Amino acid sequence: MAISSIFSSLQKTISSKIVLDTIARNSQENNGIVNIHRIDEKNIGDYYCAPHHYFDQLQQSLDIFDYKSLNPTIKQNFIDTISQNSLIIGGGGLLNRGSFDKQMHLFEKLSHKNKKMVLWGLGHNEKNPKAFGKVTEYNIDTKKFGLVGVRDYDMKEEWIPCASCLHPILDTKSEVINEIGLIFHKKTLNNPKVLAKFKDYPSTSNTTSLEDIISFIAQTDTIVTDSYHAMYWSLLMNKKVVVFPNSSKFYTFKYQPFFSSIDTFKSDCKKAQNYSGILEECRDINLKFSEKAFDYLGY
Repeated sequence: MAISSIFSSLQKTISSKIVLDTIARNSQENNGIVNIHRIDEKNIGDYYCAPHHYFDQLQQSLDIFDYKSLNPTIKQNFIDTISQNSLIIGGGGLLNRGSFDKQMHLFEKLSHKNKKMVLWGLGHNEKNPKAFGKVTEYNIDTKKFGLVGVRDYDMKEEWIPCASCLHPILDTKSEVINEIGLIFHKKTLNNPKVLAKFKDYPSTSNTTSLEDIISFIAQTDTIVTDSYHAMYWSLLMNKKVVVFPNSSKFYTFKYQPFFSSIDTFKSDCKKAQNYSGILEECRDINLKFSEKAFDYLGY
């Protein structure tokens, strides 16, 4: 590694620690509400999983990765926005994941300063295959937060599926023209061997627009995917779903897809089932949770 790269990495590490330590030392206020999640417009699941897209009361959002920025304005905004506002954290796979560990533990500490915080529709996201289907606890103490709803159905906390179910685009209906369709996670797009395996099938990815991916789902009978939100939205739209799991998050939705592999997916498509009524159920749960959240936050 070049010396310049080592220096840049060290600089970012030191800068990030200063940001988090500053917030931890600051006095905390609850002047408004900010929704913190991973804002990644090249991953539409991460982007649309946040409640602020669906409720007028939520006008502020903040990228959970902004604390790592070397831009002084972005860093200061991260410090000020968190210190001055109540927090809605989620959705997305923010728990049991190294990328978010420091931020989530910071939020946990803020409970001692009367910070109002809601965990909304987030869940665990362990990448070690040995943990798949076996996660029994989170890397934070959820009791430290004022109101908690997680997307993992088998955990002890209240089950609140991802808020993206509230998007009206999920009501889209279309004539089915694809028997099988692939939706790739953005990281899979960098794997030419996998892409070559599926070159004869219609496909898209979670890097496309929400309109395009929902249209693709609507036109397909069975979705094969390694993207959590492609799985989720497909199940909500009454589609059969086959999953190549790459994280613990796939195993904890209330309604299960069929788990498969690259070598067996075609025969496994015949074993997948669809479910009815999930969209309505998930929307109802989120709307009821929103009433509790806004009552707790004073809005």
